[in-house]
Amino acid sequence: MKTEGRTLRWAVLALVLVGLVAPIVAGLAQTARAAFGLMPAIGAETLSFAPWRRLAGLPGFASSLLLTLVTGFGATLLALVLAAGAVAALYRAEGRLRGQRALAPLLAVPHAALAIGLAFVIAPSGWLVRGLGPWVTGWDRPPDLALVNDPWGGALILGLLLKEVPFLLLMMASALTQLPVRAELAVGRALGYGRAAVWARVILPQLYPLIRLPVYVVLAFSLSVVDMALILGPSNPPTLAVAVTRWFTAPDTALILPASAAALLQAVLVVVGIALWALAERVVAVLGRHWLRRGGRGRAGRIGLWLAPLTVAVLVLLAMAALLALVLWSLAWRWPYPQMLPDSWSLRVWADADAGWGRALRNSATIGLATTTLSLALAIAWLEAEDRTARSTARAAANTRSKTRSKTGEATRSTAFRTRWASALIWLPLLLPQIGFLYGLNVVFLRLGLSGGLAAVIWAQMLFVFPYVMIALTDPWRALDPRLIRTAAALGAGPTRRLIAVKLPLLARPLLTAAAVGFGVSVAQYLPTLFMGAGRIATLTTEAVTLASGADRRVVGVYAVLQAALPFAAYALALAGPDLHRHLRRRRHPSQPGAAPP
Repeated sequence: MKTEGRTLRWAVLALVLVGLVAPIVAGLAQTARAAFGLMPAIGAETLSFAPWRRLAGLPGFASSLLLTLVTGFGATLLALVLAAGAVAALYRAEGRLRGQRALAPLLAVPHAALAIGLAFVIAPSGWLVRGLGPWVTGWDRPPDLALVNDPWGGALILGLLLKEVPFLLLMMASALTQLPVRAELAVGRALGYGRAAVWARVILPQLYPLIRLPVYVVLAFSLSVVDMALILGPSNPPTLAVAVTRWFTAPDTALILPASAAALLQAVLVVVGIALWALAERVVAVLGRHWLRRGGRGRAGRIGLWLAPLTVAVLVLLAMAALLALVLWSLAWRWPYPQMLPDSWSLRVWADADAGWGRALRNSATIGLATTTLSLALAIAWLEAEDRTARSTARAAANTRSKTRSKTGEATRSTAFRTRWASALIWLPLLLPQIGFLYGLNVVFLRLGLSGGLAAVIWAQMLFVFPYVMIALTDPWRALDPRLIRTAAALGAGPTRRLIAVKLPLLARPLLTAAAVGFGVSVAQYLPTLFMGAGRIATLTTEAVTLASGADRRVVGVYAVLQAALPFAAYALALAGPDLHRHLRRRRHPSQPGAAPP
């Protein structure tokens, strides 16, 4: 058992290193080579800083860099403040947040679909302006206002908040289960402190370390997002990630070298941004200790307890309106301004599956299913190997405890270190910007003859799907009662049979939930499909982002609705699947205990 557990552990770790980490390193290495003038395929064979000098001279580069910093840090800070204020106001005594279930569906919506719907709502001809109407504003036609693609990045920040605030709220809700919140609130009230003061002085300082990694992921995403920035962000100049994508896909091959330099700069920018955020955490901690020593009952914080949840509620309503706008535009035939609803309806765009969205839907579903299946299988193998290694290590420690306690302690610490080090690999693709290594990885795939096919797209998407599947599955897997496994072992079941007959059936719902998360992440991938598919693999996301720049809103609405519907269907199956299976089994075998009468 000991040898088998270690063999499986190292085999899975090797597979993760070779299949997931090595492509990222290879992509970064290729990007770095091109950033310093080495790309023989286009005749660049001399190491130099010329790409960096040309990058600095490209029009709008400095503005793109500044815009990236403003939107990235601004969206992350606002999302964190709103989520922290809302969780303090909405936390209930039984340990849940009011309205928590309404947030989960928003996480299933791909970023591009939500961005398109938001653009439909806040555009000069969108619902917000239509709702005011000519009788309020005097506008008998759509105003000439930059409400979308504004030069300050306000629409992009708003779009990021629609996704990031629910994500952080759910992360906080999960982390609060590890803290004695009810007891600390009761003690604070007994000492005369207001609810806001207890949360700010006692609970949030304990909560933040538990959500630090999710915050870093939000920051990395906000600094390097492409699809939402293409739809909502400024266009001239755009954010740095969008500018890099345009340079990479431009007909002029001479732009590849400065684009590679910008991609490497984007990766450095995210790393430095996270480091600066970590430094700011220390500064806030020092200032917070001085603030705590000043005392005070915190009565002035009451305004934040109603302002933060009110803002979050507005964001949720705006997201719901964006999804509804997608559906209405996909069914509308004539929708003149300033009417709130279409004049006429039609299913003509939906009926044109063969010429348009049908192929994109098939590709998205095929890639999503393949990527999710492979990622789920790898996650199960990873966690099962972890379990077997832990059991063998525990037995070895019990056998040698009486002989040498120091060596046992060293072995245990070594195993824990390897586990933490290996688990850190899971977060690597989420903390690095995609644009920083995907084009370089595409060059590597081209040399190997792998680029341009479904297999390359599936492989590239697994780099981002597998981490989310692991994050969704790890806690339920480790929370499984170990006595059930020991009982099965005592009855003679081997490791494989215990996995198939005990663990997987008991974890059916978490497995389906993890699969739904992975499928939703796969459907939302834009850059991996664009680069690795070499423009030949059309998915709902790539088509929706491309069409959003100026195509017929009815066509865009169909693609965006389908893009949002696929993850929703996966989540619905994950929620209803186990109950439906149990119901069907009871109908087939009514004599089983607890079965419904025939």
